[in-house]
Amino acid sequence: MDNDAKIRPLYIGKILTELTDEEHYLTTAQIMKILEEQYGIKSHRQTIKADIELLQRFGMDIQEIKSTQNRYNLISRQFDVAEIKLLIDAVESSKFITAKKSAELVEKLSSLAGENKSAELRRNLTAEGKIKPGNEKIYIIVDTINDAINQKKKISFQYFQYNVRKEQQLKRNGEPFIFTPLHLVWNGDYYYVIGVFDYQQRIGSFRVDRIACCPKILDEPAVEPPKGFDINNYLNTTFRMYNSEHCDVELICDNSVMDSIIDRFGKDVTTYANDMTSFRVVVNVATSHVFYSWVFGFGGLVKIKAPQEVKDKYEEMLKVSLENLN
Repeated sequence: MDNDAKIRPLYIGKILTELTDEEHYLTTAQIMKILEEQYGIKSHRQTIKADIELLQRFGMDIQEIKSTQNRYNLISRQFDVAEIKLLIDAVESSKFITAKKSAELVEKLSSLAGENKSAELRRNLTAEGKIKPGNEKIYIIVDTINDAINQKKKISFQYFQYNVRKEQQLKRNGEPFIFTPLHLVWNGDYYYVIGVFDYQQRIGSFRVDRIACCPKILDEPAVEPPKGFDINNYLNTTFRMYNSEHCDVELICDNSVMDSIIDRFGKDVTTYANDMTSFRVVVNVATSHVFYSWVFGFGGLVKIKAPQEVKDKYEEMLKVSLENLN
């Protein structure tokens, strides 16, 4: 058997995947023409039929419509158009993925639907405009962090923030952070690495797109997380991954905000009756300004009852905000 005969079924599978779907077909003659013009492979009707039967035995869902000119089409794929559109929407709306990488991924995802549906997806997609990051190294950074997690090793990296001139400025004057990565999490449109600070032995997080360059995996064993650490509880109680101390806070909530409390802390959160119109809940949260902003956003329907120091900090934040109005 010559090489053309060996590779011909693969090219036929490629042609049917790219050019046919539930509504679009190729005749035997069209397949033969594409094979010769694009791939330099000569064939005849019987070999095309035999090759397609081989592909069907392999598992490709190829339909044959018999007539004077047999027609063939691929009628099912690993992802249908609705599933691909969901993936495209996720890519387009993600702040984590750069504009350049978004375009590349959308092109690849669209190709999974075949040429005809691919054009349809590109024409009809409308995604919410979002600011995209400019850190093109982010994919290498994610892979490196993931490797460190699997190897149970620490990492070393520099971390930046923007100054008033919108320039990247390294935190701690460029001194590297030593960190034990435990989890990679997509939260609030950003990718975060959650782990243990080496110098404080406490849980914290970093935005992956703010890591200045690819982290270095250190030949040091990972630090174990604090006893009782649960990633889901951490995510539910840390607002926008803002690093701050956690403590138990008692909230008095209007009955109308139960949906929001469940959305934030999960369905298993324990609640208590307070009166006919409100309920009580005690949650362990990171008490940062982001948490206080979340409380304020309910317009008085959520109130902080205890502890007193948290109430005092909230009151101070409100006073400062009022002073800034003058």
